[in-house]
Parts: sequence; C-alpha cells; structure tokens
Amino acid sequence: MTAVETQISYNSYTIQHEEQYMTQEDDWDRDLLLDPAWEKQQRKTFTAWCNSHLRKAGTQIENIEEDFRNGLKLMLLLEVISGERLPKPDKGKMRFHKIANVNKALDFICSKGVKLVSIGAEEIVDGNVKMTLGMIWTIILRFAIQDISVEETSAKEGLLLWCQRKTAPYRNVNVQNFHISWKDGLALCALIHRHRPDLIDYSKLRKDDPIGNLNTAFEVAEKFLDIPKMLDAEDIVNTPKPDEKAIMTYVSCFYHAFAGAEQAETAANRICKVLAVNQENEKLMEEYEKLASELLEWIRRTIPWLENRAAEQTMRAMQQKLEDFRDYRRVHKPPRVQEKCQLEINFNTLQTKLRLSNRPAFMPSEGKMVSDIANAWKGLEQVEKGYEEWLLTEIRRLERLDHLAEKFKQKCSLHENWTSGKEELLSQKDYESASLMEIRALMRKHEAFESDLAAHQDRVEQIAAIAQELNELDYHDAATVNGRCQGICDQWDNLGTLTQKRRDSLERVEKLWETIDQLYLEFAKRAAPFNNWMDGAMEDLQDMFIVHSIEEIQVKHLVPLRDQMLQEEVARQQANERLRRQFAAQANIIGPWIQTKMEEIGHVSVDIAGSLEEQMNNLKQYEQNIINYKSNIDKLEGDHQLSQESLIFDNKHTNYTMEHIRVGWEQLLTTIARTINEVENQILTRDAKGISQEQLNEFRASFNHFDRKRNGMMDPDDFRACLISMGYDLGEVEFARIMTLVDSNNTGVVTFQAFIDFMTRETAETDTAEQVMASFKILASDKSYITVDELRRELPPEQAEYCISRMTRYIGADGPAGALDYISFSSALYGESDL
Repeated sequence: MTAVETQISYNSYTIQHEEQYMTQEDDWDRDLLLDPAWEKQQRKTFTAWCNSHLRKAGTQIENIEEDFRNGLKLMLLLEVISGERLPKPDKGKMRFHKIANVNKALDFICSKGVKLVSIGAEEIVDGNVKMTLGMIWTIILRFAIQDISVEETSAKEGLLLWCQRKTAPYRNVNVQNFHISWKDGLALCALIHRHRPDLIDYSKLRKDDPIGNLNTAFEVAEKFLDIPKMLDAEDIVNTPKPDEKAIMTYVSCFYHAFAGAEQAETAANRICKVLAVNQENEKLMEEYEKLASELLEWIRRTIPWLENRAAEQTMRAMQQKLEDFRDYRRVHKPPRVQEKCQLEINFNTLQTKLRLSNRPAFMPSEGKMVSDIANAWKGLEQVEKGYEEWLLTEIRRLERLDHLAEKFKQKCSLHENWTSGKEELLSQKDYESASLMEIRALMRKHEAFESDLAAHQDRVEQIAAIAQELNELDYHDAATVNGRCQGICDQWDNLGTLTQKRRDSLERVEKLWETIDQLYLEFAKRAAPFNNWMDGAMEDLQDMFIVHSIEEIQVKHLVPLRDQMLQEEVARQQANERLRRQFAAQANIIGPWIQTKMEEIGHVSVDIAGSLEEQMNNLKQYEQNIINYKSNIDKLEGDHQLSQESLIFDNKHTNYTMEHIRVGWEQLLTTIARTINEVENQILTRDAKGISQEQLNEFRASFNHFDRKRNGMMDPDDFRACLISMGYDLGEVEFARIMTLVDSNNTGVVTFQAFIDFMTRETAETDTAEQVMASFKILASDKSYITVDELRRELPPEQAEYCISRMTRYIGADGPAGALDYISFSSALYGESDL
C-alpha cells in the first residue's frame, strides 16, 4: 500500500468533505498551534473522547500518540463509533503491518466522504503528536459534529446554534463561539440545567466562580450524563483563548447525550400539537352535540305548545294567547334562531378544520345532522305558521261570537219585552161580559195583534238563526242560548195557540151578540135616544185602545242612539285605516331593504375583486349595519301588535305581512353570519394550504361560472361539468368517490368551501397517522406499546391524561400489565383502521 509521500506539519493540514460539508475554517495560526496549552487541552480532551467510545469495547488508551501507532485500537475506535465492520487487521508487529492497519483506518474515513490531506499512515505509526491529534479531530468532526443539524444549519454552525437556543433564557450566558464564551462555566451549567434541572441549581451559581462552575459541570456530566471529564477547569480559566476544538468536542458530547431527549422533545411536541388539534376538534364536536341537543329539545317542547288548538271561551283569553305568541316570537325564538345559525357555523368551521388537519369528516350523532335540525326547524315553522293562523281565526270567531251573542241578547230582550204580558192578555175572558160593539172592538184589536204577531215572526226566526250560528261556531255559553231560544220558541208557539183560541172565542161571542143585536134592534128603534148615547159611549171606549204611539216614541228615541253608534264605528274604522297605512309605510321600506341587503351580501361573497380580508371587512360592516337596523323591525312589530289588538287582519296598502318581514329578517341574520363564517373558513384554508389570492380568484371564477342559480352552491351536475372543463376524466365511480369528499353529509350540493378543499387537497402539510405513531414510538423507546409512566413523563399533564383516558390496553405478549396501545390510538385520531 502506498503511503502519502508529502510531509506537511499538523499546523497546515486541511480536511475537506466531498460535498463541502465544512469550509476551510481550520487554518490555525502556526504560532497558536504550537502553544503547549492548546496541545495539552487537545491531548486530554481527545483521549477522553476516544476512551468514552473504546470502553464500549472493553479497552482504552493512555497515550494518544502511542496507543494508535499499530492501528488496531484506531480501527476498533472507528468500528465502535460507526457501527460498521472494518477489514480484518494485520496481526504482525512489523512497521509495514502497522502502516497497513492505519491505512485501513484512513481508507475507511475517506469512504465516509472525508478527504484527508497531508495526513499519512507513516506519521501516525511514527507517533507524530500533531498528525495524530489532527486525525482524531477529523474523526470527531465526521462522526460527532458533521451530522448535527439545527434549523437548516449543520456541523459547527448547527452545534453553535443549538447551544445558543438552549442557553438563551439564562442570565450571564451569551454563547458566541467555542472558546471564551465557555470560560466561566455558566454556559455548560446552563446546558445541563436546561435538560436536567434536577441536577444543578442554576440560581446559586456565580459568574465570579468560573472554576467552581466548570468543575460542577464536569462532575455532574460525568456522574449523571456518562460524559467523561475531558477538560481541566484551571487550563480553561488560565488560557486567554481556550482551544476551540477541545471545547467543541466536549460540547458535542452534551448534544449527543441530550439527542435522545431532543428527539423525544420533538416527538412530544408533534404529539402535543396533534392532540391539541384533536382536543380542540373534540371540544367543537361536543359543543355541536350539546347545542344541537338543546335546540332539538327546545323544538320538541315547543311544537306541542304550538300544536295545541284548544280554543278559549273568551276574547280576553284568546288575546292572552296571542300575546304569549308575540312573546315567543320576540323573546324566546330569536335566541334560538341565533343558536341554529351558530350551530351551522360551528359545523362548517369544524369540518374545515378537520379537512385541514387531515382528519375524517365529523358525523354527528343520529338525528343531530345539520339536515335533521333543518327539518325539525322547518316543522317548527310550519306548526308556528299554522298556530298563528289558528289564533287569528279564533279571534275572528270569538269576535263574531261576541257580536252574535250580543245581537241575540238584544233581539231576545226586545222580543221578551214585546211578549211580556201577552199570554195573560190572550188568556183573558173579557169578551164574556162585553157588548157587540166591544166584541167588535176587541176583534179589531185582536186582528191588529195578529198582524203584529205575524210581523214578529221574522224576529223569532232571526233569534233561532242566530242561536243556530252560535251553536255552529261553538259558543261557550250555547246551553244558555239554546235554553233562552227554546223558551222563546215555546212561548211563540203558545202565543199562536192562545191567539187562535181568542179569535175563535171572539168570533163565537160576536155571532152570539149579533143574534142578540137583532133582538136589540127592535128595541133600539124604540129607544133611539138611548142607542145614540150608547154609540157615543162605544166610540169613546174604542178611542182608549190606540196604543201604537208609545212604540213610535220609542223608535224616535232609538234613532239618535243608533246614530251615535255609527259615528263611533266610523271613528274606529278611521283609526284602523291609519294603523294600516302606518304599518304599510314601514313595511314597504323594510321589505325591499332586507331584499337589497340579501343581494348585496350575495355579491360580496362571490366578488373576486378584493382579498378575503377586504371581503371580511365589508361583511363585518354589513353585519353592523344590519344590527343597527333592528330598531326599525321592533317598531314595525309594535305597529303590528296595535293592528292585531284592533282586530285588523288585512291591509290593502302593502303586500308585506309581519310574517314576511320576520322570515326575511331571520334569513338576513343567518345569511350574513353564514357568509362571514365561509370567508373565515376560506382564510383558514388559504393560510393552511398556502393558496395565493390569484389562485383563489381563479377558483372563485370557475365556481361562479357553473353556479347557475347564483346561490353559492353547485348541484352535482354543475360540479361534474366544472370538473370536466378543468380536464378531469370522470367515470361514474370516480365522480361518486369525489362527491363523497365534497359532500360528506349528502346535502346534494357543493359549497365553494368544499370546492376549494377538493382543488387544494394535496397541498397542505399535515401530520399523518404514521408520523404520530413514529413520535409515540420515540417516546416508547422503540417499543410497540407505551406505559402510563412514560406518557406522564414525556407529555404535559393535560395531554398525558387525554392519551391515557383514550388509549386501549396493549394486548401483545411482550407488554407489561397496564401497557397502552399507541398504534390503534394514532390510527383512530385520523379515522383509520390499525396500520
């Protein structure tokens, strides 16, 4: 084997990586390299470093330039630190055997990407101290420092950055290099305390005690961290600039000692991040379930109340029902409308976060899907509309009943007043003692009564008809009405009977008296004066029975009363007309305003002219304007209440009813809240997936083109056409698969948010189940299970208990009692089966 012929002192050797992993930063000043203090530090440090590895093979070195001369321990050192087998060493003791062994070691170093310049086997075999130290430094660089990587920096820079990051929080520590920054020992103590605060009480350290600090670090590292003492505190303190390579070598041991902890910390951070996302999602799921349950329970309790059609007996009671319904609409329902809107917002936000974190879509409990709640709400509003219509119908019915009942009473009273005493008069037998003229007078009076009786027949029929209508309208006091009506009818029939009997009696008596009169005629001729007197008397008697003038006086008395009632009704109708016009004037403004705002919000949500933040600001401004407009709705509700209290149920001056305004207002509140949420979710998606504003505009333009209904949703056919236009080759199976991604809840439409998620589904950097498993595996020290103690030691308390409560028991034979299965747990986080 040919040895390197060029002999250059250790002062000028260079080490180069084939990929230039380290630049030539090691051109030491020749005079400094000859400083005995530096050489002493390197001898001690490099010897201790080599022994920290050789002891694993059961050996060590005492003199670094002597013990590597035959190449055997050098080859053994390389095997230990690399974990690989080197070629079989030569067993001879001759010089060429030693050179051969050293060359095998140097060849192995070169095979690891290190180009050795000016270091030859002969120098090592000859015991050249500087060359031997340079060779060991080359090995340390390659196997202990080169692979250190921190935030895109590596080797020396990576190690320095790691030290800076770890010691940054500590007072009196400012690591800028690998020489004077370590002289006071505080940096080493800070490194230890950062990872093992139980080993050093940093608060008790003093900057003016460098030797004490250094010795504390050396002793603690050797006793608890298995890092041998590689430096002397006095040498470091008394040297103006400690040897950089000695310090780097020693500090690299701390990096590797804590590498497992670093790896575990990284794994724990990843797990905590994943668990935090999962816990937040679970919290949103629980809030959704709770809110959905409460809302559905409220709907379940409210519907029977609205379905109750038990009519009240009085107008006052029905008006109280109407007032209760107004309270329901104004006080009880609006918060539920907001809850329903918030429920939909939470659901959409949750689904977006689940998609962004690579989690499966949330499936609510049975009966609590958004569609289930929408159906329940629709049923509520249908019953609600029917209830209000029933209330108004009942109020009209009761108003009609009150009117009919009053009319019934008035007619009955008039009739009863008219019939009062009539039966007694008809039952009198005054005709038995009357003369023929009196009989005839009684007959004429009776005939007048019969005419009056016939005229009252219509009133009796009206009374019966009103009673029948009261019964048909289910009047609450129908029994009294029926009893009074029956009494009048019975009395009427009796009056008819009595009237006929009296006529028969009067006619009989009249005929009798006519016969007598013939007899008296003869007598009268003989008693003319007496007859004349009798005729006058008869006329006088007849004048006493003219009684119709009293009723005529009563009619004249009722005319002004009727006129007063008509004037009052005119005033009431005029007031009602003012209320109609007042309501219509407001409704004709509010209705178009709501429609205009709905259209403006729709334009903002599909506008591609501005950024999402600008859209959000515009929508927030719209939301505030809508909130400020609420007073107009309240005023209109007050006008509507006045109209209902005045029993006004129609309004020819407007096409808007209060129900139209209410529904429109609720839709406006829901639309603005839902649209703001959609933009918030788009911002989440954009930031998570790194989508540019230009890309968003392109997605929006494509979506808008195929959104034929302009309602922010595409039906499946339009979505298919959109995908085909973008170059997708879609069969039925593939399209069905895509629909399960964009419409996981089978709503039958594709929202813009779902469209964005689908178009950018591969771009987000998210943790996977495999990555989480790998992180748990690190915490479990490569075991296929993890223990409760390990979880509590490696994770914060909240996350540890979260895992413990949800992990299933490990069923493998190699696990101890109480071991937990982190593999199935990791899969479950992402909705996957065990991998």
